[in-house]
Amino acid sequence: MSRSTPDQTRRVQPTQPIEETEYVLGAGDRIRVAVFQVADFSGDHLVLVDGTITLPLVGLLKVSGLTTGQLSDLLSKRYANYLKRPIINVTLASPRPLQVAIAGEINNPGSYTLPLSGDKFPLLSDLIRTAGGITTVADIRQIELRRAINGGEKIWKLNLWDLIITGNLAQDISLRDGDQIVIPTKDPIDPNELRQLADANFGIRTDQEISVTVIGEVNRPGSYKVLPDAVAGATGGVTGTTRRQPPRLTIALRLSGGIKPTADVRQITLNRYNRDGSLQELNIDLWNLLQTGNIEEDIILQEGDMITIPKVAQINPQESEALAQASFSPGTIRVNVVGEVEKPGFVEIAANTPLNGAITAAGGFNRRRADARTVELLRLNADGSVTKREIKIDFSQGIALENNPSLRNNDVIFVERNRLTAAGDSLSTFFSPIGAAVGGFFSVFNIFSLFGL
Repeated sequence: MSRSTPDQTRRVQPTQPIEETEYVLGAGDRIRVAVFQVADFSGDHLVLVDGTITLPLVGLLKVSGLTTGQLSDLLSKRYANYLKRPIINVTLASPRPLQVAIAGEINNPGSYTLPLSGDKFPLLSDLIRTAGGITTVADIRQIELRRAINGGEKIWKLNLWDLIITGNLAQDISLRDGDQIVIPTKDPIDPNELRQLADANFGIRTDQEISVTVIGEVNRPGSYKVLPDAVAGATGGVTGTTRRQPPRLTIALRLSGGIKPTADVRQITLNRYNRDGSLQELNIDLWNLLQTGNIEEDIILQEGDMITIPKVAQINPQESEALAQASFSPGTIRVNVVGEVEKPGFVEIAANTPLNGAITAAGGFNRRRADARTVELLRLNADGSVTKREIKIDFSQGIALENNPSLRNNDVIFVERNRLTAAGDSLSTFFSPIGAAVGGFFSVFNIFSLFGL
């Protein structure tokens, strides 16, 4: 598969610490104002929709956009007109829910209202989970956080990959009301990285059904709903439980009836649309998966993926045997064996079974009548044409294009009669009218005899 250098092969660079900004008051906050030794001036106040509160003596006061520290200083100045050396402390009694927005490579982009748990603010990873997790093309190294501060806007670049690899909690910054998050697109995709993102608690979702399209050299091309795969393992430290794995390429191939013997599994292409409408094309080599066990070739799928399986220029008999045993090949095919076999008719055999295997499944040659030297193979091609081949049978060899080719679905094998049987059948056909005539003559003669004629 074409890919960038996996991140496991390079050192993750430390990122600049992200500063946590102070909480800014806004509509919906409930604040507690404590005026030292003046209980009548102390109490809780709700910040109204217009961002104001009303206080004794001071009256209406705009507090939206201030921190609690800034408001304490402001009230100290205002109450200085009424109190000698006022000591005022402002605290946040009950914070308002946060209204934040997230866009880019996220499954459910949009605006979200996040409640606070006591004085604990939601984190960036909490928002990503709430928004359905990242897509498979998300670049979590370049997440952009935009925040309004003192009438202006500040922008940070956050690296959640650093959190996954090194546990850098500073990258999982706590959110503030009005924050805007943008997750950019990663191009090219690193399949090895996708596995780790699927395991992250804020990463790729593993519980969603997706729709993909499979075309080309598969037995049932079309659109399919692909479900996550449940695998045995240890979840939450409990052995014997199951966990979910995201929908993968080989699952989609199985749903489409498996690959045909003519499939070129080295040149599979996957077209994927990003959130910005751009198209990514990935080249996938499933033969590499079979030979080396490289699981990253079994790429994690995304909603709307289009998978194309091309046709191989020339079939390799040795590779056909290996492909027949792969999980993404069809389990069985139907072949019609007619003529001089013990049990003529359709037989169900494993995919890519050689010709002699189908004859064996049909009970073998009829020893008295069959011509065991040559059989005919009729095959319906993809373009609608039919090819007919005479094949010399050799039961001693494995798959071979000349003498023992691997079969395809709906192939027809015709076993001819041997010469002796053909000659006997011809004589029987020739003499049957004469026999009928002779039989008729004697029947008429018998009838005449009965009547004494």
